[in-house]
Amino acid sequence: MIRTHPDDPPLTAAEAARVAWLIARMAKRGVAGDDVDQRDLQRKLDRILDGARKRADTSK
Repeated sequence: MIRTHPDDPPLTAAEAARVAWLIARMAKRGVAGDDVDQRDLQRKLDRILDGARKRADTSK
């Protein structure tokens, strides 16, 4: 399990790789300008973190 931030749940290696990929895509879009919509990537990131939180809650 990989821990990214104290408030975030532990991530599996696959989840951490997907999060890193999404953050890289967000950074690339950020270079394009402030008017570029990133809500789709943010929703995907939120879904990954929500799934990790559910898994962490059920494993306790």
